[in-house]
Amino acid sequence: MSKRIKIDIVSDIVCPWCIIGYKRLALAIKEMGIEDKVELEWQPFELNRNMPQEGQDLHEHLSEKYGSTSDQLLQSQQQLRGLGEELDFKFDFFEGMKIVNTRTAHVLLEYAKSKGLQTDLNLNLVEAYFIRHQNISDRQVQSKELQKIGIDDEEAIARTEDAEWLKLIQEKENYWQQMGISSVPTIVFNRKSALTGAQAIHIYKKVLNDILNE
Repeated sequence: MSKRIKIDIVSDIVCPWCIIGYKRLALAIKEMGIEDKVELEWQPFELNRNMPQEGQDLHEHLSEKYGSTSDQLLQSQQQLRGLGEELDFKFDFFEGMKIVNTRTAHVLLEYAKSKGLQTDLNLNLVEAYFIRHQNISDRQVQSKELQKIGIDDEEAIARTEDAEWLKLIQEKENYWQQMGISSVPTIVFNRKSALTGAQAIHIYKKVLNDILNE
């Protein structure tokens, strides 16, 4: 089993199922002992491209977008809390929580990739949003999360105001949508096959094992 596997995780930072999918995938890789055979890259997918900078109340947004009732939303959040606890991740949904614009955060993830710290920043931003009640579109919040992993925050934040970097994110999003991806998480293996949604650990193991033994 000398093959390497390129894994693209098409996701959005404010997508709770994306962190569940990633953590299950990471467990599958760890339990198989193939960390050295996997190259992982996060790809941008904005769930709400037109979300204003100030964001929108989460319950209001989900009600408008999916027609969900308050009871359905609370039930869904309780389910996510339970799934998160199984993976040592604590979703802390709270009254007044907002869905926010994530474009600049995706720019920062693209920048962090060049530093070999893309996953570190992604996890920091996800935790800031779902656990620490932070607005991850806020420049000060972004700066703090960058500093935590040793990235020059001034240089990185400057990229979020650069038209070429913003265009790059849109082009990447368009590429994945043209490939047929319309929901996240979608995990793509060697640009040949993909799994959509947060799959069970044993399913990720099977796919990884099948690829290694091709």
